Formats: sequence, C-alpha cells, structure tokens
Amino acid sequence: MNRFLIVRLGSLGDVIHAIPVAAALKHAYPHARVDWMVDPRYLELLELVTCVDRAIPVDPRAIKRGAGRAQFKQTLSGLRSEDYDAVLDLQGLLKSAMLARSVRGQRTVGFSKTQLREPLARFFYTHTLDPAGVPHMIYKNLGLLESLQISDRRVRFPLAIPRTPVVEQIAQRFGAEGCVLINPGAAWPNKQWPPDRFGALAGAIAADLQLKSLVLWGPGEEDIARRVVEASGGAAELSPPTTITDLVGIAHVARLMVSGDTGPLHIAGAVGTPIVSLFGPTRPERNGPWGLYDAAISRVDRCSCLYQRRCRRPERCIDDIGVAEVMAAVCRRLDACG
Repeated sequence: MNRFLIVRLGSLGDVIHAIPVAAALKHAYPHARVDWMVDPRYLELLELVTCVDRAIPVDPRAIKRGAGRAQFKQTLSGLRSEDYDAVLDLQGLLKSAMLARSVRGQRTVGFSKTQLREPLARFFYTHTLDPAGVPHMIYKNLGLLESLQISDRRVRFPLAIPRTPVVEQIAQRFGAEGCVLINPGAAWPNKQWPPDRFGALAGAIAADLQLKSLVLWGPGEEDIARRVVEASGGAAELSPPTTITDLVGIAHVARLMVSGDTGPLHIAGAVGTPIVSLFGPTRPERNGPWGLYDAAISRVDRCSCLYQRRCRRPERCIDDIGVAEVMAAVCRRLDACG
C-alpha cells in the first residue's frame, strides 16, 4: 500500500484526535503518501503535522451554497486520479462518508452502525469496523487501522513546534518559570466555566505557586478573557491575538493548561503540556486528556443535556465545580510533572 487519504474535516479538537492515525499509517508504511481532507480553517494545524504529505481543503458549507462547487469538482477529479489504496472516514457523518466514497479509492473505511452519529453513513463504506468498548476517540480512530492490518497503534503526535513572533514574545515575557494558560472560551456555552472563577483560580495560582497566568481567547471570546483578567486581581494577563500555529508553540512553552473541553485543550495534550480540564456536558473518557497524569474534573454524571450545546437547567452542571477543587488539581498536576 502506498497511498492513503484521511477524511476528518473538523472540529479542531477532533482533527487533533485523528493525528495518531496519520502517524500510524506513516510508521507502518514509511514511503507511503498520507493525504488529509480537512476544513480550510484547520489547514495551518495540518501544516505542522510532519507525517501528512498534503492537506486538501474542502469546505462543505461553500459546496452547499454553490460558491465552491466548481473548485470542489476540480479537487475531486485530482483526488480520484491518485487511486488511493484506502480512504478512511474518521468523521462518521453522511457528508464525510459521501466525500470519502466519492474519491473512489480501492476501499472506503468507516465505523460500523453502532459507532456512527449518522448511521446511514455506513452505506458509503466498503469496510466497516466496530471498536466496541474503546471509550476515547483517539483509540476509536486508531481501531479503524485493523482493516489495514496495522497492529502498531501507539498514540503519536508528530508536530513541528513553531517559534512564531507571538510565541517568542510570550516565552521572553514569562521566562524560565513559564506561565499557566487559562482558556475560558468554548464553542458551546455550557462547556464554559464562569470567568470569575477562572480569575479567582489565577489569583490562587499566583499566591500559592508564584506563577502568572496568560488568558487565551479566540474569535468572539475576547470579552470573556478580559473578564477573567479583571477578576484575577492582577494575577493574569490577556494574551495577544493568536493563530492555531501560535497556540501550538505557546502551549509547548507553558507550565500548565486549565481549560474546558475545546480545541486549545487538545492542542496542549498533543504537545505534552500538563493539563487540568473541566467537563460538564461531555465525557472526559471520550473527549478528555489522555495523558497518564492529566486531570479531568467532571460533572457529566449530573448532566441532563449530554452533548447538547445549551443547558436546559437553570444552573449548569459545570457551575458545580468550585475553585478550591480545581486549585487542588493544579497543585497535584504540577507535582506530578516535577
């Protein structure tokens, strides 16, 4: 086998969870070509993945609107000419399954019905697998490699660590001691721990551990980040605007990341940054940190809106997590990493 295509369009965290599949393919077939079909928003991440030969941008939103149909047809024609030995759909949706099958590889691999969010997707696969009893998405994804007789499925993240001007600025600002990264935003409102508690946590970290915090923010999240800084009593600073590339480098030089279930958390995990994570409506055993010593504080057992973007209750389950509990986890995690 010498040509593979991965289909995992998004989101950011899910793309990160799929990187070990690309690494395992390249490890098993060092001279093979490993390509990846991805949402254009995450191209810059894949440019850092050293085992991916080519990232192919495909925007289903543009295709649906009609604006990108001509470009997509041209892209699809080029992909068909590659004659891939296997196309692996790691997304498991109808749109991703249709995209995977439309490439016309020798085999189209996907999850079985019981593992799919949209069960009809299975009809587009020539080979399906059921990694039953495997909770975390990283290991579920790696389970698809059984169809290719790849037995070495170790978790690897071959990332080139960037030193952008923003990364250099932050590394110089905090020096050898580094900083704690606080990431208060998330795409789902019920994944967001209250800003005032993040601020109080930053204050406790400064008082007890003599570490300053840097508050990250993405599009539409600057107001939340500023509220964290204001609530910290001078213990936290606002990050400059960052790209995904910047975040990879910043996480690599940080002492610790505290975050809910969102993309920057998984970036930190991929580069080996110690993690304390906060979970409300999603399961840490499925989506959380995979490092041996990383902490996941969860209230999923009390959640009535599991995997829903908005909470149906007056008080969100994640609000039950207190500052003292998170601070205790921070102290344990930093001790674990020396």
